[in-house]
Amino acid sequence: MRHREFKDGVYAELSRVAKAIESPHRLELIDLLAQGERSVESLAGQAALTIANTSRHLQVLKGARLVETRKDGLRVFYRLADPQVFGVVRAIRELAERRVAEIEQLVRSYLGTRDELRRRLVQGSAVLVDVRPAEEFLAGHIPGAISMPIEDLARRSARLPARKEVIAYCRGPYCVMAYDAVVRLRASGRRARRLVDGFPEWSASGLPVERGAGSTR
Repeated sequence: MRHREFKDGVYAELSRVAKAIESPHRLELIDLLAQGERSVESLAGQAALTIANTSRHLQVLKGARLVETRKDGLRVFYRLADPQVFGVVRAIRELAERRVAEIEQLVRSYLGTRDELRRRLVQGSAVLVDVRPAEEFLAGHIPGAISMPIEDLARRSARLPARKEVIAYCRGPYCVMAYDAVVRLRASGRRARRLVDGFPEWSASGLPVERGAGSTR
């Protein structure tokens, strides 16, 4: 009986964690927090949710011990409780990409790999652009990347080297900012491609990460 109670207890806890990430909104919030610590207001804006709804989702994640909080005056900031939280979401995503044909087709219709990016940067044949919001770039970015938030792209893209292909990246395979950047750059006559992965995948792979201003030309 004790053995049965032990197993029931363990699986109940596993189920609680699984239920915490079953919501598409909470999966997106974890993706956003993988970029770095964020306030409730910032998360709400990026996820197109109300602050109240965002808070409810975050409380579920906190109840499952997947996120932690920090108070600064009246503001509450959230962060992932452990890097493995993103690892779990990443594993789910990779499994879905292998097993769900529609997702695989959407993701692979973009392009690029981390190894290819590193080779191109070493060769000097490409310029890397981070199109996430500036606050996410400051929290962490791929070394050598230029911070160029999507809303500033039209104004600042003329400063990029004319003969080099532009490689854009953002938050990950399902983030559309880099896709939009590629569309806009190609419309202006530039050679551009989208890195299929984003910053969280780069960081989770143990590759070098820079923090701070870096290059913001």
